[in-house]
Amino acid sequence: MYKSKIILMLLIISATALVSCAQQKTAEQKQIKEKASMTVAELREEMKTDSNLVILDVRTPAELTGPLGHIEGVVNIPVQVLEQRIHELDKYKDKNIAVICRSGNRSGIATPILIEHGFKATNVLGGMIAYNKLKK
Repeated sequence: MYKSKIILMLLIISATALVSCAQQKTAEQKQIKEKASMTVAELREEMKTDSNLVILDVRTPAELTGPLGHIEGVVNIPVQVLEQRIHELDKYKDKNIAVICRSGNRSGIATPILIEHGFKATNVLGGMIAYNKLKK
């Protein structure tokens, strides 16, 4: 009986610790997402002032030639294969990377992946839709 109570107590303590760690990780990921984003207006300013800025477009190659077009000189790695092809970005480890897609959703997924791999990445909110609206 005594051993059962000790085991139960240890299980409760372990479960509480696991839940706490999971909550902390979720909070950290949310904080990364909030800090690692910029508007298209901020992107346009960065493009003028940071000659080393790398723009990573995480849409499919077909989308780059579609109606929304693309920003000249982008690096294109679709988010679906980003983890497998991340080594292609190693030469940009010391540069700021602006991550863009169609609307900001896929770039919002790609940005934390890049940050976890040691890149200085920022999600462009609103993506190419917002970029093209601002152009007008």
